[in-house]
Amino acid sequence: MKKILVADDLPKIVELIRVTLEDKDYKIINASNGKETLRKARKEQPNVILLDVVMPKMDGFEVCRQLKKDPLTKEIPIIMLTAKGQEVDKQRGKEVGANDYIIKPFSPSTLSIKVKEILA
Repeated sequence: MKKILVADDLPKIVELIRVTLEDKDYKIINASNGKETLRKARKEQPNVILLDVVMPKMDGFEVCRQLKKDPLTKEIPIIMLTAKGQEVDKQRGKEVGANDYIIKPFSPSTLSIKVKEILA
């Protein structure tokens, strides 16, 4: 079973992602702040990380940068999933190593397709 780490501080978003992906035979692990995301990524070694930008303790851009620097986590694909939809934000996501960038509100079917593509 593939593991997906969902890093978002909004329980409603985590639940929407869980409902969207869990029935597709993915195990959902969640983290509600940046530091917890780093810890769980290192411990759980998920197959993909869905990462919000605006989170407590450390923003998603910094989390992504640190994950991509760490030999333990640098190969884990990261999809930024955030309301920060400006072009400058998308560019920054790519610069810190994100594999893809999805803007909230998102279509559950689009998210499902993107995750499937990254895990293929």
